[in-house]
Amino acid sequence: MGDDTWEGVSSQRVKVEPEVLSYPGQTVNLRCAFTDATGIQLTMVTWIYEPKDGERINIAVFHPKFEPNYPLSPVKGRVGFSPSPPNMANPSIEISNVRMNDEGKYICEYATYPIGNEQGITYLVMLAKPQNSASIVTVEAGSKPVVVARCESVDGRPAAKISWVTTASGNATTVSKTGADNTETISSEYSMIPTAADNGKDLSCVVAHRTQVKPESFPLKLAVQCKTPSTRHGSMNYFAVYTLMGKHAPLVTIVGYDNNWYVGRTNVMLTCQATGNPPPTTTQWKTMSGEKPDTVQITDNVLKVLKVDDAVNTTFVCEVKNRIGVGKDKVTVVVREPSVNPSNAGVVAGAVIGSLLALLLVAALIAVLVTRSRRQQQGYRANGGGDMKTRMFGGGKKASKNGTGGGAGTGGGAGGNNNGPIYVYDENSSHQGLGEKNNHHQPLTTGGRPEGAATTPTAQDILLSNELDDVERRKFDELEEDERYDQFTGGAPILQLRPPHDQDDMIGDYMDDDMESQRDGSVISRTAVYV
Repeated sequence: MGDDTWEGVSSQRVKVEPEVLSYPGQTVNLRCAFTDATGIQLTMVTWIYEPKDGERINIAVFHPKFEPNYPLSPVKGRVGFSPSPPNMANPSIEISNVRMNDEGKYICEYATYPIGNEQGITYLVMLAKPQNSASIVTVEAGSKPVVVARCESVDGRPAAKISWVTTASGNATTVSKTGADNTETISSEYSMIPTAADNGKDLSCVVAHRTQVKPESFPLKLAVQCKTPSTRHGSMNYFAVYTLMGKHAPLVTIVGYDNNWYVGRTNVMLTCQATGNPPPTTTQWKTMSGEKPDTVQITDNVLKVLKVDDAVNTTFVCEVKNRIGVGKDKVTVVVREPSVNPSNAGVVAGAVIGSLLALLLVAALIAVLVTRSRRQQQGYRANGGGDMKTRMFGGGKKASKNGTGGGAGTGGGAGGNNNGPIYVYDENSSHQGLGEKNNHHQPLTTGGRPEGAATTPTAQDILLSNELDDVERRKFDELEEDERYDQFTGGAPILQLRPPHDQDDMIGDYMDDDMESQRDGSVISRTAVYV
């Protein structure tokens, strides 16, 4: 690093660069030349290194009649003539992978005849960019000087310069400490006697360094708190009076963040709520990053985000001031991914499936009702057809061929005549209902009516007829084909039903006398023909 224009003392004939800057790890070029060799014999060139605190040492020697030589030195193995091979008119050198300890004087010395030795000196300055920072110290108002702010420049080369800019009255104290590889750490503290009037005043730390294009500034604000009341010796200071009067700095709270700020959400707000005595005078919104997102609008104590995006993923700070001091609160916003809406296809599919299930349920219910209705109608249908339809309850599969069992009403023996009730449905009757014909052996029916009187069947009788129909049908379905045939051709009695148009009910009386109830609940005819 250096300027293309070489500088040097006018009386000297050896031309060099007065200063070369470099960072650790770089390669530096130290140039040297003899400006006017007229009438002078150039015998030899020697490069000498002189540390800041140390003795001179040869690091490179060139003689036209010999090979270049590099004596033992801190730069041996990293130094060489450039260009190579060298010449007496331009014996420049290069040092690779320079270190902080390589800083110092580098002397290019010519041995000449007859004027003797001539030399030029170059200063190699090693640079290291420091890490700068500043912080405020919160203090209580008092009557003694205290440190109110600190500023530091760490591991710089050369040492940085720190200065303070403020309207507050105080003094700065700066100390330096040498670190590894000859780096310098500069620390500065600003001290003053704090008062209530100093609270909130501007205070800036300015760090200047050769590696920076311009000085770096750290703006701060003094933080001075009031003391607690003191009545010692019967007196009370100014700050105690303020405290007793209820005076205090603003108490600040940020509300409005619900921890659900997702990308694309619009019109979300943060509100800075503050109370103080005296009342707050100013409200200021800031971010920890120092930059306000483009989608943020601020109106007084309200911060509004028009549309949430990744730029809002930061920490918002609200500062409120009054004459006593400054109060602040902060909230860290975490921007989340937008929630996923359920698929419309899934909703439609669910609705279709639900509708199908409902239709199937309705169809099943209708089928059950239709089947039950048909069975009820079959329960009242007569076996022979015509004007009169008769339904008898309690028929068994087998009956005794002996129609004259025990006497009427005895109920004894297999052939006893129990003569159960016969229900007759007369379509031509004006009552349009079922009639009950009791056995002439029984003087009264269950209801106490005379023999032969027609009675309306109860709901229990109708339900019983349906149940008996179902039982007989199931028994019939379980029979094999041959057994079914036998049921109609052999063994079973042929029931003689009452013919239609029996005007005088003569045959009806015959049927009542001819039918005989059995022990198993069946009814058979005494005059039936058996095959």
